[in-house]
Amino acid sequence: MAASSQGPGKGVGEDKTSGRRHSEGNTKLKYISLAVLVVQNASLILSIRYVRTLPGDRFFTTSAVVMAEVLKVLTCLLIILLQKRGNVKDFIALLYDSIVSQYWDTLKLAVPSLIYTLQNNLQYVAISNLPAATFQVTYQLKILTTALFSVLMLRKSLSRVQWVSLVLLFAGVAIVQVEQEGKQKETTVLNQNQNYAKGLVAVVVSCLSSGFAGVYFERILKGSSASVWLRNVQLGIFGTLMGLLGLWWNDGPAIAESGFLFGYTPMVWGVIFNQAFGGLLVAVVVKYADNILKGFATSFSIIVSTVTSVYLFGFHVDLLFTLGAGMVIGAVYMYSLPKVAAPSSAPSDLDSSSSAHRSHLSNAGEDSETDPFLAKSVLVK
Repeated sequence: MAASSQGPGKGVGEDKTSGRRHSEGNTKLKYISLAVLVVQNASLILSIRYVRTLPGDRFFTTSAVVMAEVLKVLTCLLIILLQKRGNVKDFIALLYDSIVSQYWDTLKLAVPSLIYTLQNNLQYVAISNLPAATFQVTYQLKILTTALFSVLMLRKSLSRVQWVSLVLLFAGVAIVQVEQEGKQKETTVLNQNQNYAKGLVAVVVSCLSSGFAGVYFERILKGSSASVWLRNVQLGIFGTLMGLLGLWWNDGPAIAESGFLFGYTPMVWGVIFNQAFGGLLVAVVVKYADNILKGFATSFSIIVSTVTSVYLFGFHVDLLFTLGAGMVIGAVYMYSLPKVAAPSSAPSDLDSSSSAHRSHLSNAGEDSETDPFLAKSVLVK
């Protein structure tokens, strides 16, 4: 009897210890995810800005976009092959059936791929002409455009807090632009190779394209059973073709004379690898985080970019920029908060808390499945 009573007691103790360790492990993974998200969000923008402002030969941004697409396709193909446990026959059969046999389904991705390619090129233009901190703040307008396209195309509903956050976001970006407008003449004199107006138009168009392409891609994902990795292969194929077309159109003669890899340095390769693998890396680590943590990471990355820009590029932070950036940071965090579940006709405390928890998990799960892949550009979310 003593032995039998000890057995269950020991089992319960082991379950509690295992559960505690599992909880501690998840907490550590969340903080690791936060660090990775912040580093990836801030480092790519700062590194692009750095390599585009260095003296000497400049690499062709169109070739960098193509190279990033090729690396992304190869990575996704490797992941699919591993999912097939190295069975090359099944791997080829899956690709043929999904890409060639279902060609109409594949062609649907030509539209977002074209827009993503345009967006990636525009971001290089924007970062080359705007201070890194200003770009980071202004680029958060993609949250506004994505929300509006989601309401229009997917019939999604936004909470009052989200609508307020969008207004706050727009106001914060507007304040930053007013503050930067006062510095435009000075910037033009000191940096004759930079055009603030050109950079601003590029980032605004990039935000519009990001919003539309992201929602369009989300709609395709939800209407299909294909894996996200396979969808990224399809996107990457079109992205590579569109990128090559843009390369030929914009830099064809220059690349024919100087070479595809002209101006590539270890730092440039670092930027390309960050752009290619950054989104995929975020997609993996965000599974251990939640939507609130993603919003916090984005907000914190703005602070990191601003502080780093002060020391690296001599960026001047004044009261207006601080106010505008603070409003954007608050808006990003507010928008990422989970919706409050609507009360039922006869709610109990247990039912309402359970419903809210399920709603939060549903929202976080949906975001983690789609958001990291919607922005195939410098920022994921």
